[in-house]
Amino acid sequence: MVVVGAGMAGVQTAVALREQGFTGPVTLIGAEPHQPYDRPPLSKAILLGTADGSAFDVDFASLDIDLRLGCEALGVRPADHELDTAAGPVPYDVLVLATGAEPVRLPGTDETPGVHLLRTLDDAERLRPVLAARHDVVVVGAGWIGAEFATAAREAGCAVTVVEAADRPLAGALPAEVAAPMTAWYADGGVALRTGVRVAAVEPGAVVLDDGARLPSDAVVVGIGAHPATGWLAGSGIALGPYGDVLADDRLRTSAADVYAVGDCTSFPSARYAERLLVHHWDNALQGPRTVAADILGEEAAPYDPVPYFWSEQFGRFVQYAGHHAAADRTVWRGDPADPAWTVCWLREGRLVALLAVGRPRDLAQGRRLIEAGRLMDAEALTDPALPLKQAVVE
Repeated sequence: MVVVGAGMAGVQTAVALREQGFTGPVTLIGAEPHQPYDRPPLSKAILLGTADGSAFDVDFASLDIDLRLGCEALGVRPADHELDTAAGPVPYDVLVLATGAEPVRLPGTDETPGVHLLRTLDDAERLRPVLAARHDVVVVGAGWIGAEFATAAREAGCAVTVVEAADRPLAGALPAEVAAPMTAWYADGGVALRTGVRVAAVEPGAVVLDDGARLPSDAVVVGIGAHPATGWLAGSGIALGPYGDVLADDRLRTSAADVYAVGDCTSFPSARYAERLLVHHWDNALQGPRTVAADILGEEAAPYDPVPYFWSEQFGRFVQYAGHHAAADRTVWRGDPADPAWTVCWLREGRLVALLAVGRPRDLAQGRRLIEAGRLMDAEALTDPALPLKQAVVE
């Protein structure tokens, strides 16, 4: 068994193989030289210097997992059952692709000093002194990562401006009426938000916008999205989707024999939502490996069809989302979005398909279970924030 990618999805796949009884050789290959680590703390504790690292608490030696770090995957030859790496070819009986996603770069800034990404441990380490020095920072992109970094930078005492090409934060993730209340969070957090503008150039000490404005800047942090890290699969014959995602089936098997894909690099068909999902979130990387390991070992397992879930901590708020709202036909609010805590529920044909909870973790926990169960809901009862979600179920 060879697993390529030593992030959450790759590590959990190797561990799941052992937990489910596989006793043969397991090789885990990672491009970074660091001990495999968790990513969520990068935009929080590690960035602020309140933690030294976030290595997984996994004893690879005791699990007899051959861990090969600092080894970049270069290609796959499925007909030969070989993985090409910077250290030479690695034969496999079964290969699991878990290479994750990589951040989208701001065009024309690859070699520009002071422009940063935030995806890896090295990225966070390079940004720590920026925050420690309380520099003027411009964040490009008002998505999840942009908001989290802006929060950390303000906590460190930096002056922060966020630039967003769309007319609101989270334009690609949430409907306008749901994202609109979040605009005020930036001002509440002491962050200047500029929407409807793009970066025209990055110069020493300044960011120039396409409307002619010049923003003072000692550092620029780019958070404009991510795409599957699958460019290295070119020529392999493994089928990819329009976003570069590995096209997997409902057992996370790829188009190539004996090759699986899991985590941020792959998409899978969801019967629950009647479409293919590409989920770039931690929980997907945690859950998928169990399905992969079970299928490899020939165990009976349900098709992989999780309720997507993620969380974000920004501007003093804990934001959680479960489900997939694209096909919803009704939106129901629980509470006033001007208040510290509120929830939005999305229904399709009366069934709960997604919800966003701000400061209401009980709504999230109950709602996630209701989505999994496909329960019919009383939309009118849902509007009462004092009523537990589970009590709005239509019996």
